[in-house]
Amino acid sequence: MDFQHSAKSADYLERLAAFMDEHVYPNEERFEAQHRSGDRWAPEVFNCSAPDTGNMETLERYGTPEQKKEWLEPLLEGRIRSAFAMTEPRVASSDATNIESSIVREGDSYLINGRKWWTSGAGSARCRLFIFMGKTNPQAPKYLQQSMILVPRDAPGVTILRHLPVFGFDDAPHGHMEIEFRDVRVPLSNMLLGEGRGFEIAQGRLGPGRIHHAMRLIGVAERALEKMCRRVRSRVAFGRPIAEQTVTLERIAESRIRIDQARLLVYKAAWLMDTVGNKAARAEIAAIKIAAADTACQVLDWAIQAHGAAGLCEDFQLAHAYAHARSIRLADGPDEVHRNQIGRLELEKYA
Repeated sequence: MDFQHSAKSADYLERLAAFMDEHVYPNEERFEAQHRSGDRWAPEVFNCSAPDTGNMETLERYGTPEQKKEWLEPLLEGRIRSAFAMTEPRVASSDATNIESSIVREGDSYLINGRKWWTSGAGSARCRLFIFMGKTNPQAPKYLQQSMILVPRDAPGVTILRHLPVFGFDDAPHGHMEIEFRDVRVPLSNMLLGEGRGFEIAQGRLGPGRIHHAMRLIGVAERALEKMCRRVRSRVAFGRPIAEQTVTLERIAESRIRIDQARLLVYKAAWLMDTVGNKAARAEIAAIKIAAADTACQVLDWAIQAHGAAGLCEDFQLAHAYAHARSIRLADGPDEVHRNQIGRLELEKYA
């Protein structure tokens, strides 16, 4: 592996760091104050939030020219948002073969029925599109029963039933919704790639999606470590700075080790995806999903502890970050599923 960034990547990193230093970090407290007192559904800065990134890559990779024109272009421009409707409340959706929602062809259209929840992005007023996963042929082989189809947000029969908070946070500006799809009719041209190819699309979507989650979580962990270090250098307890306490030094050191380990694993997974493809990199892709979330959760926990009671509120933006990091251990498949996959792949080496 070559750890040297390309000239293009180095330029992006330099420009991004400058933007963060100038515009984002100085306004964190201002943003939180405005969020608490004003519009809970403010726009995003970089247009790289989940599930939009995964949906944009799905449309780019599997969409027709007409689908790209109608949906991908406005998503890339940030004019609209989207949601991914896969998880269902009635079944264990960690096993996607359990999904019960139906997509039935009727003449020149498909009829869609089902109930989805934890549909992230659906709370935004700018959400205009759902990518919906359901069964087109329950009698087909196990992994050929599912399909993905494009459903406009304003299609008749789409009803948002409730908003689902995460550890008490509403996760604005995207939110997570429980949604009913009742006799929703869309044209045949809204099918992605073809009937029975939902799992194929899912595998192509989830690899990059897990890279995105891991990168975001490493950034969150870095920010938490920075806040922890600044806090312990400025506070005195029992006659000396908290930074001089042995337990504090150990936690700072362990945080740095874990963050760098997770980052290197992400680099390896990304490198393998670029060189040998997502399928060959599936063990590393599963590993970064586990490692990055676990690292962020632990570093944030130590940062909260270092801030004392202040870490429990949103004065330092740590509680919400912890809730988000903890939720990622379930998003895109729970840790247990990914560990099982890694274990099976490891055992295959010795078959």
